[in-house]
Amino acid sequence: MRTQVAIIGAGPAGLLLGHLLRAEGIDVTIVERQTPDYILGRIRAGVLERTTTDLMTRLGLDERMKREGLLHSGFFLADGERLIHIDIAELIGRHVTVYGQTELTRDLMSAADERGLTILYGASDVALGDVDSDAPFVTFSMDGRAQRLDCDFICGCDGFHGPSRQAIPASVQRVFDKQYPFGWLGILADVPPCTEELIYANHERGFALASMRSPTRSRYYIQVPLGEPVDNWPDERLWDELAIRLGPEAGSRIVRGPAIEKSVAPLRSFVSEPMRHGRLFLAGDAAHIVPPTGAKGLNLAASDVAYLSEALTGWYRRGDADGIAGYSDRALARVWKSERFSWQLTRLMHRFPDTDAFDRRMQVAEMDYIAGSAAAQTAIAENYVGLPL
Repeated sequence: MRTQVAIIGAGPAGLLLGHLLRAEGIDVTIVERQTPDYILGRIRAGVLERTTTDLMTRLGLDERMKREGLLHSGFFLADGERLIHIDIAELIGRHVTVYGQTELTRDLMSAADERGLTILYGASDVALGDVDSDAPFVTFSMDGRAQRLDCDFICGCDGFHGPSRQAIPASVQRVFDKQYPFGWLGILADVPPCTEELIYANHERGFALASMRSPTRSRYYIQVPLGEPVDNWPDERLWDELAIRLGPEAGSRIVRGPAIEKSVAPLRSFVSEPMRHGRLFLAGDAAHIVPPTGAKGLNLAASDVAYLSEALTGWYRRGDADGIAGYSDRALARVWKSERFSWQLTRLMHRFPDTDAFDRRMQVAEMDYIAGSAAAQTAIAENYVGLPL
């Protein structure tokens, strides 16, 4: 088989990139290990920056997102005694959209056949070859048969555990990895949210987040020790803990219901440099992970895809190699700013096992400063909605 651009991974990053390149007439084949049902069964983030929604609009795939997505003009930071409102619409004139990553992925999947985007599901034993040559290729097995896909470029959008990053020699990789000593226990339930905007809460018992997917589906999280078994948290205990950590005002408005999904996710900050080696490019979780505190994971993948699609289009349309050569540096400049914001917000809103009296005073002082400073709130709002590309 032959294609111009081979994409590894049919998550939102791979699908977005595939659609953007197909819109420019570039031949694309996506190779995906899982089935469509498995991909759509994964529960992921739901706060979209303007960068991500603009890409969907550019593709003409935003109809359902505009109809069902929730426009949010702000969010709250809570410290057990007060709610600090970050009014992003008033501060910087922008908003975010709450629309589940699963739904965005579904929209991209549904349009693939109509737009000539080839996706090979159920590919096992995926491996990348000759990525530092002018003739890279991908090998895999499908239906028990060995397959080879020759291409001009390979784009690794296959997540943290995929084979793409492993194809970059260790001698040229520089890895930055910080693992946090806690996780987020999340519950998804078909109940109305307790608030119209997200609440990030710092409580003496640990962090909590009140979020939503729709007016009738809520997503809540609490901070738990790393390795905490989900079975330790029956639904009623989790609802009780949320009511305490979110404070009396929000806690009193929680509507309880049976969990649709409940799981513990570890938190880490991770960056692998460079994001390009020869004819191989990395995008999204294949190159970087951020704590979910800043709602940057999917959105950062979308900005990678915006840069990468622009670079590849320049190559095929104008023979311009500058975009390809500069992709890694350009993407990493935004990656590290997003890592900084997510790390900063994680440090502010969580209780760490080694937090001492001084550390806690610093958190209190920072919250006091944010509560009384329009400049501090503007900086948070600017980063929350996403820095310009």
